[in-house]
Amino acid sequence: MKKSVIYWLLLPGFVFLAAFMIIPIVLTIGSTFFQENSFTFEGYMHFFRDPYFLKILLTTLQVSVVTTLVCVVLGFPTAYYISQKAPRRKGILLALAIFPLLTSPVVRSFSWMIILGRKGLINNALVGLGIVDKPLDILYTPAAMMIGLTHLFLPLMIISLVGVLENIDNDLLKAAQSLGASRITAFRRVVFPLAVPGLVIGAVLVFVGSLTAYTTPALLGGKQRVIATFLYQNAMTLNDWYLASVVAAIMIVITFVVVGVMNKMAKTLNPKG
Repeated sequence: MKKSVIYWLLLPGFVFLAAFMIIPIVLTIGSTFFQENSFTFEGYMHFFRDPYFLKILLTTLQVSVVTTLVCVVLGFPTAYYISQKAPRRKGILLALAIFPLLTSPVVRSFSWMIILGRKGLINNALVGLGIVDKPLDILYTPAAMMIGLTHLFLPLMIISLVGVLENIDNDLLKAAQSLGASRITAFRRVVFPLAVPGLVIGAVLVFVGSLTAYTTPALLGGKQRVIATFLYQNAMTLNDWYLASVVAAIMIVITFVVVGVMNKMAKTLNPKG
């Protein structure tokens, strides 16, 4: 097939992306540098000078980073276990792992509200067992948001890792062990470096998803603001579209920085990958 034909086939998709993604992003970011027809950085200076705004940003980063780390810790062994199974059982386990994605985030969040509330299952169990004297304040905290987001995005981490781990030849582990490496050393020196691409993809999906998530933090966080709920509040409630654009631009920059850092880490951990 001629290259010119390929370019013509790609043209509709490129036009669609340009019209509905690239141009709106450029216009959104560009509008943050102009206020009252003059070029300015005042919007960003105001954001980073305000302790309340900084607290929201730090809370968002904290929730996103912890959620990503928890998904890595839970997702890696789960994905490795699934990847070692026979095709039929692997399909069943993958279906079970993906099943939470088929449920609405609103339904999942309300379920966690029942579990994490002061009269929820966890507090009733803790008080009933005598572990605590009074119910803990779990709901409407950053911890509640982390739990909900982990439930939401853990399947993405598992799917990303399974696709990589199932292609790692078990003979590589046997060869490493035959040369004197323990199972742990062989896993650390052979499996983990080869799994880095899937780990990076999963981490980026979880982090960016947690950074931009709205429904779960809004329902489980209560008055705890994250950057997505803060953006919605400014745009839809306060009608401050300028500050909302500044917040959106900051989210975009953070996303690109995180993707760049993750790619750098991937190249460091697996230079040949």
